[in-house]
Amino acid sequence: MITERLRINTEIRAREMRVIGANGENLGILAFAAALAAAKAAGLDLIEISPTAVPPVARIADYGKFEYERSKKEKAVKAKAKVSETKEVQIKVGTGEHDMLLKARKAAEWLAEGHRVRAELFLKGRYKGMDEAFLKDRLQKFLARIPYAFKVAEPIAKSPKGFAGVIERDLAGQQKREKEQKQNNENQ
Repeated sequence: MITERLRINTEIRAREMRVIGANGENLGILAFAAALAAAKAAGLDLIEISPTAVPPVARIADYGKFEYERSKKEKAVKAKAKVSETKEVQIKVGTGEHDMLLKARKAAEWLAEGHRVRAELFLKGRYKGMDEAFLKDRLQKFLARIPYAFKVAEPIAKSPKGFAGVIERDLAGQQKREKEQKQNNENQ
């Protein structure tokens, strides 16, 4: 994320601006010359922090410290941003029950991590000529085996390799599911 460089001291073009003092106090709306004089008197810089506001907002502060704090905040925001990617799980018409359960568990792990999952029924040869309803049902049965609450992001549709659908996690549904499981365990 590239941030634009802020204007400081004589680079500022506004004739008057709202000025915030070195200690965060509001100095009010001052003419550019008066604001610059106040910054020089404090031994600090006049930094235009909001050029689009009417009138623009400037702050009296040490520019180096100000940039350091700003970059720290940006890094913190960037660190909190979670990258979600689409993971893919592929099954075939002849995939066995145990393999399907393993793949369903893996898809559940990915959903729990916040990723989207693209479930694909891979068709080759004669399988391409099979009944569409049967093939969609086969993929639907696989999705039903996933032990994590999800919602359909893209419904099952024909894809270049066969049939595919995209699912993503449903936090509210998962919390409800966990609550029901807890109640069932207590009742037993």
